[in-house]
Amino acid sequence: MLRFAPSPTGDMNIGNLRVAIFNYIMSKQLNEKLIIRIEDTDKERNIEGKDKEILELLSLFAIDYEYVIHQSDNIKTHQKMAMKLLMNKKAFSCFCSDDWLNKQKEQAKIDKKYFTYDGHCESLSDDVILNTEAPFTIRIKKPLKNIKFTDLIRGGFDYRPLDVDSFVILEQDKTPTYNYACAVDDMVYDISTVIRDENHISNTPKQIQIRNSLGYEKEINYIHLPIILNAQTGEKMSMNNAGSSIQWLINEGFLPVAIANYLVLLGNNAPKDIFTLEESIEWFDIKNLSKNAVEFDINKLRYINREHLKIIDELRLSKILGFADTDIGELAKLYLDESSTIKELKNKIDVIFSKKETLVGFEEELDKLKLCFKSAPYFDDFNQLNKYITNETELTGKSLSKPLRYILTGAIEGPDLNEIYPFIKNYLGEII
Repeated sequence: MLRFAPSPTGDMNIGNLRVAIFNYIMSKQLNEKLIIRIEDTDKERNIEGKDKEILELLSLFAIDYEYVIHQSDNIKTHQKMAMKLLMNKKAFSCFCSDDWLNKQKEQAKIDKKYFTYDGHCESLSDDVILNTEAPFTIRIKKPLKNIKFTDLIRGGFDYRPLDVDSFVILEQDKTPTYNYACAVDDMVYDISTVIRDENHISNTPKQIQIRNSLGYEKEINYIHLPIILNAQTGEKMSMNNAGSSIQWLINEGFLPVAIANYLVLLGNNAPKDIFTLEESIEWFDIKNLSKNAVEFDINKLRYINREHLKIIDELRLSKILGFADTDIGELAKLYLDESSTIKELKNKIDVIFSKKETLVGFEEELDKLKLCFKSAPYFDDFNQLNKYITNETELTGKSLSKPLRYILTGAIEGPDLNEIYPFIKNYLGEII
């Protein structure tokens, strides 16, 4: 079993989607189920509706899964497991106040030391605990020996007991902390492989310690993906960066198939540049991924998007653009030399069907053309139409070519009118 575990605290970004895609691919390769776990225990940071938005985006990218769980539905299980740890002396009640802990942390900064819990409450007797009315958290005891694990991309890691520390697993209100809920749920749902961003590496030994303390012996495979940098700035792509939001990319007109294509391609040794997610299942090998940070280049994504637009079915493309006509799909493809997204193509098509009020420097010529078109018969061939207009208006050279292009396309530059005309001839009345 694999899991994709997003938090409903912000927009899904390219890092999140990359994790989801790799989980999907590997679930297919390993012939194991994939579940979606919405990590929503941090109620203060949750944004209403974000869980639904995440699922809608996964559907848009054709990432299928067995079922969805919300971590908050498992709180009773988290609490039950914490009681088990307390009973087995693997965890302890901590009455240290936030103020006292913050002072300890500040002192550690002054001493230029890494803060670790000093074990103040670990040895409290049962009598003291029972007779103390102050609110308390529950901390797991730090390990007695080093915790080691192997990452399938990065190799081996070795953490000392002090690196893991005696950390909080249940807050004062008895809600689980991130690492605790994550570790328990991975146990409960029999997760075999965890794929996530590299910023979770330091969480891994803590989650292993939780499972070890609960007597869970199954070994989980870990894969931590390198961070994604902005190719233009060299900085880490953040959730606050518009360019990293999947919804923003979709709104800008990037195809899901192209976005997925690029994210699989990042830092990977792929046999070709252009492919679908389903095709990548055949050759993808997680071990071939680069260990180093990868760069997200919006211009490379534009190239990949353009290539997918070239091969998309013309009728489907026309429907995306708001029509249901193969001719409009073929017309749009004529603009791919100067456009790379659906949004840009739609602008080109919308301009063709927009009202052409006037053209500076060619006002009279444009009026002549409008009158001519209104009485013109239907022509299947552009050259015949051009000859008819020339005879009727007596316009020649730029006096004809510029306003004619403008009235037919809404622009003064673009693909050859001979190429455009076959796809707009049935719409001339609407266009003019």
